[in-house]
Amino acid sequence: MKVLFGIVLGFALVAAGLFFYFRMGYAPVATAAAPMPFERQLAEAALDARIKKEAPATAPIAGDEGNLAAGVKTYREACSMCHGLRGQPETVIAKGMFPKPPQFLARPAKDGQVGQTFWVVKNGIRLTGMPGFGESLSDDEIWQVSLMLEQRDKLPDSLAAPLSQPQEGPLEAAMRTQRK
Repeated sequence: MKVLFGIVLGFALVAAGLFFYFRMGYAPVATAAAPMPFERQLAEAALDARIKKEAPATAPIAGDEGNLAAGVKTYREACSMCHGLRGQPETVIAKGMFPKPPQFLARPAKDGQVGQTFWVVKNGIRLTGMPGFGESLSDDEIWQVSLMLEQRDKLPDSLAAPLSQPQEGPLEAAMRTQRK
C-alpha cells in the first residue's frame, strides 16, 4: 500500500511541477529560446505516427511536366518565403521561425515521400509556422507541389531555373533583405 501511495504521490508531484513550470512562465516560448528537454523527440514521434496513419501512399496525378510546372509556380507563390529558393539567402521570415523551416531546395530529395509531403502541406503542423493549405489550395495544387518537391533534383532546366531566381515583388524583396 505504501508503494502504491509513493507512486501516486510521485506522479502528483511531477504533474504539479510541470503545471507550475508552465504557469509561472519558465517554459521557453520565444522562437529564439532553447527547446525544452525532449520537445523535438516528442513532437516528431507524434507527427510521424499521425502521418504514417493518414498520408496517402501514392499520388493520384502524374508527375508530368505540366503538373511539375504548376508545382514550381505554387512553390514560388506559397512556399518559398519560408522554405527558400535554390542558391538564395534564407528569408527574414525563415530566420525568425522556430522550429526552423526546412530549406528543401538546399538538400537532396528523398524518394517515396510524396504522400507525406501532401499530408503536411494540406494539414500543416501545429505549433510550428507551417500552415495547412487545405482551405486555400486545391488537392491538385497540393499534389503538384508535393510531386515537384519529390522530383526537385531531376527537374529539367526549364523548370529548375525559376527555383533559383529571387522573388521580384516588393514584398519578397523586403523579406529577403538582410538586416545588419
